[in-house]
Amino acid sequence: MEGQLHRVDVTVLPSFSLFTSAVAGNWSVTLSPDGRHAAYVSDRAGTPGVWVQPIDSELAFQVPFPEPVSEVAWSSGGGWLACQIAPGGAPRQEIWLVRPDGSDPHQVAGFGNDTADNMRWLPGRPVLALTENLTDAILIDVVVGTRTVITSGELISLCDVDPAGRFALLRQGPRGDRRILLKDLISGTEEPLTRGEQAIFSPGGGCVYARSEDGELTTVVRVTEDTSEVLAGSAAAFEDPAEVEAFAVTTDGRTAAVLWNVRGGESALELLDLDHGTPAANRTVPLPGAVISGLSWSFDGSTLAFTAEGPGQPHGVWVCDRDGSNLRAVSAEPADPGAVHPTLEKLSAHDGLTLTGWLFTPPGPGPHPTVIWLHGGPEAQERPGHGPLFQSLVQRGIAVFAPNVRGSSGFGRTFVNADNGPLRHDAIEDVRSCVRYLRDSGIAGRVGVMGRSYGGYLTLAALVTHPDLFDVGIDICGMSDFATFYQHTEPWIAAAAISKYGDPVADAALLRELSPIHRIDRLRAPLLIVHGENDSNVPVIEASQVAEALAARGAPHRYLLFPGEGHELLHRTSRAEFLGATIEWLTRYLCE
Repeated sequence: MEGQLHRVDVTVLPSFSLFTSAVAGNWSVTLSPDGRHAAYVSDRAGTPGVWVQPIDSELAFQVPFPEPVSEVAWSSGGGWLACQIAPGGAPRQEIWLVRPDGSDPHQVAGFGNDTADNMRWLPGRPVLALTENLTDAILIDVVVGTRTVITSGELISLCDVDPAGRFALLRQGPRGDRRILLKDLISGTEEPLTRGEQAIFSPGGGCVYARSEDGELTTVVRVTEDTSEVLAGSAAAFEDPAEVEAFAVTTDGRTAAVLWNVRGGESALELLDLDHGTPAANRTVPLPGAVISGLSWSFDGSTLAFTAEGPGQPHGVWVCDRDGSNLRAVSAEPADPGAVHPTLEKLSAHDGLTLTGWLFTPPGPGPHPTVIWLHGGPEAQERPGHGPLFQSLVQRGIAVFAPNVRGSSGFGRTFVNADNGPLRHDAIEDVRSCVRYLRDSGIAGRVGVMGRSYGGYLTLAALVTHPDLFDVGIDICGMSDFATFYQHTEPWIAAAAISKYGDPVADAALLRELSPIHRIDRLRAPLLIVHGENDSNVPVIEASQVAEALAARGAPHRYLLFPGEGHELLHRTSRAEFLGATIEWLTRYLCE
């Protein structure tokens, strides 16, 4: 039995650098109004920070901030960068403004215990829109220096305000049941437009573009006063059902970039001609990586920016011209030519539901020691992106299977809601289905299970529900008791989670039944517990009570606590340390 660790001694193999492998790369790219410069977040200095760089030059400089930065947005007038900061790495976020040359930094939102997010510059206006605490929709005029709460409500987020300032687009509701509302800011009346997460006004305010979840698969719709039409796109061109993940419209309203989620988690990028609206007028952009994110147009519409990643390829910043041509890297690491590319596997769950997952296998025939990785959310999605842990394990002869169990996004509305409330039992059973598939296929010998956030919860739940299936486990900031989670997490996180997990009062019996801490005596596998000390999303009590229970039983475990980190490990040194500890733990118990 091993106790709490604040630091781990790591032995690095000669051919492998943990510190280099812990690079996340560059993300959250935003362009200057003329498209000639890019600002983005990068961890190249060890901690996520803002960097500014000409798109056709390698010369970049860092805008100094003392805390990790998670997002940046360039104003349409060019004079300001809005930066979203995570003090102490925690889920609480602040919004700061700074000049692109690094001067005049000052905080504008997220003061005290408040948290601010969903920031968006209103096109052509020196106004920043944002939301605090999922209750207050706020506009900040950076010229006048005013801060105005334009509306308040429960579980709302401000998406956009029309050019006349009369109407606002709000996203409202808990996870899995969010709707886009059109609110008249003068009369206070609201009109529901569609289910969904993203919506903007057209440049003139005459219509609304929204990512709609009204159907089984997510689409982009154009809503006018009288009609709602699905924009023509490439959904029918893909073998499997395709969903719209995000979209961005040029400020002249003539072109939309639409990001598709296809083939179990890969990306496709399409440019739609909004003037003509015919498929023949659209163009698919060749992609420099398997997974794309963060679409952003320059204000003049000349340039589209995004980030790309893939196996052995950290997030990189890329741009292309308005018509999709002249694709080039602004700041991107070359892909590792020796990286293992996963195969997409399909299997049947206990009830016949089709599940998929990404399989990374070492050379040679199986069975291999294998670890199942469970993503967070639960409505996130495992995709074939940059996974240094997976590559590191495969180098050591350990196969990795990263499934999308029920509750994952990217596979339709029914699938993402298939684990809500009492259906959580079926998601736990999906983990056993994965083990069965891996062993029946001759892929797996000894099997471990690990996951982060909700995936950490699902890891604990699988370990105590099916204790004889697993040889080792790793819980990374997972919930162990829904009662203590609801008691200690941030209020806005608790309120939004009820639709997924259940009400802490009305569903108390169900939540107790689903909480692994109450069956921790059934756990047999050695368990590594990892948590950030400042985590207020899944508070650290969720880890400490598991460690205490295992210590009381004399069960083999290790507790790795990271000071200065929150729900994610934002510092590269922390990620390198985590990689080392994880590799050591899994090789010890899977490669005997």
